[in-house]
Amino acid sequence: MNRAAMPTLLLLFAATAPAAAADLPSRAPGAVQAGAYTIEPRHTRVQFAVSHLGITDWYGDFTGASGSLKLDPADLAASKLEVTVPVASVSTTNATLDGELKSAAWFDAALFPAIRFVSTKIEPTAPDRANVTGDLTFHGVTRPVVLTATLNGAGADPMGKGYLVGFNAIGVIKRSDFGVKTYLPMIGDETSLRISAAFEKPR
Repeated sequence: MNRAAMPTLLLLFAATAPAAAADLPSRAPGAVQAGAYTIEPRHTRVQFAVSHLGITDWYGDFTGASGSLKLDPADLAASKLEVTVPVASVSTTNATLDGELKSAAWFDAALFPAIRFVSTKIEPTAPDRANVTGDLTFHGVTRPVVLTATLNGAGADPMGKGYLVGFNAIGVIKRSDFGVKTYLPMIGDETSLRISAAFEKPR
């Protein structure tokens, strides 16, 4: 590169860097906007994992989530979350297994087409973290579940006109508690949940 051109490039970078940095999402809880959000389904996934024969972990995903988040960062306990996930969206990257999971032997997507979570209590445990207790309805059974949620970040959507906030959440359930007992104990009962959720509201 021509050395004479380098100062010009450095000045150009210096001029544009602050603007670019300002567009980055913030991880500061106090900077998150309060308001009514809806799930952004294209970037929201629910992953589950169970033990397979005690030798490996077996993974699957649900997509196509819908729902709402009423978020008040100043009073997180007053926030409210509702999420619905279509059972037929289950994917393990194996079409045969996907068909089995949708069948009556497992999740029975025809009879129970949706998984639903409705928060009943949100307890902050750190500036960017909270325990979210709620009622999980799955396979026709509703039971209380606790998820540990962590703020990923929040900021303007660079691809649209909305404002985004994202969270990761983890939790553990026993599938037998929801009446799904196929191949126990060869396929594990304890099921780990990992959720990456994006929420959007108009600016």
